[in-house]
Amino acid sequence: MSQVTIASQLDEDFNAVIRERLASLHLEAEVIGVPVGVPSDLPPQATVLLLRPINVRGYTAPDTPPPGWPYGAQWVHLVSSGIDFYPQWLFNGPPVTTSRGSAADNLAEFALAAIFAAAKQLPDIWVKDAQWQFTALRPLKGSTLGILGFGAIGKSLAHKARALGINVVALRQSAAPFEIEGVTAAKDIHDLFARADHLVLAAPLTEATRHIVNAEVLDSAKPGLHLINIARGGLVDQEALLQALDNGRLSLASLDVTEPEPLPDGHPLYSHPRVRLSPHTSAISTRSQHEIADAFLANLERYLGKQTLHNRAN
Repeated sequence: MSQVTIASQLDEDFNAVIRERLASLHLEAEVIGVPVGVPSDLPPQATVLLLRPINVRGYTAPDTPPPGWPYGAQWVHLVSSGIDFYPQWLFNGPPVTTSRGSAADNLAEFALAAIFAAAKQLPDIWVKDAQWQFTALRPLKGSTLGILGFGAIGKSLAHKARALGINVVALRQSAAPFEIEGVTAAKDIHDLFARADHLVLAAPLTEATRHIVNAEVLDSAKPGLHLINIARGGLVDQEALLQALDNGRLSLASLDVTEPEPLPDGHPLYSHPRVRLSPHTSAISTRSQHEIADAFLANLERYLGKQTLHNRAN
């Protein structure tokens, strides 16, 4: 078997992990580092491309591919789960796969941490002096968690929540069963928002889901709802969100994503007393390199064996 050359936009320490894993699996492949951004002038021998997000931090790729694209690439693997950070032309050439599911547990844990922090009033209850005041904290057992989107993240979150005695109601695009005991289906997005105490957005951003959480949907919310967005900022109409926070319909918004990213200085979400904002970090862990490598290398074995690739971009 001839050696496969992988052109990688990942950091060198990340590439080192992949090289180490390739050696342990005895796979005939080499990794060559290439610049980030729009892929251009790839090594002629490279048939596999490991690609980082392109349309980030205000940058937008050109509407047309660079001259010579796709060069010798026969397969493109995205290190992200979502495909909205990439130009459309990328999907009109060689097969494209994603790292969907690689960070599902990280995202689910982050959502649960946000729920715990809200219910147990952390860090507000930490004391700094002898003036102690007892505070009644809300239990999670018996509360209702709503999940919008039920892919790998939603499944991981539902499994963990059910183990804590939390009721789970979910809404997904397909009619497929939820496959987790105790998860009930919402009739529609209004029913989902009306029933949940905490509601996690875990759906992909598409033309159909952009601003799916709008003023009308937020008006359906159970009073005091805690909204958690770990998916994409574009799912939420942020002006409508601010109004719902101001009028008390929502008690709290825990946002790991916004639109745009980062928000400009002075944006009201930074200073709103009912907003907890983190810098799109929920998917990142101290094991991210290995988690992404797991997804990529499993597909690399399929590629080398001329088998169907998993997690094809849709």
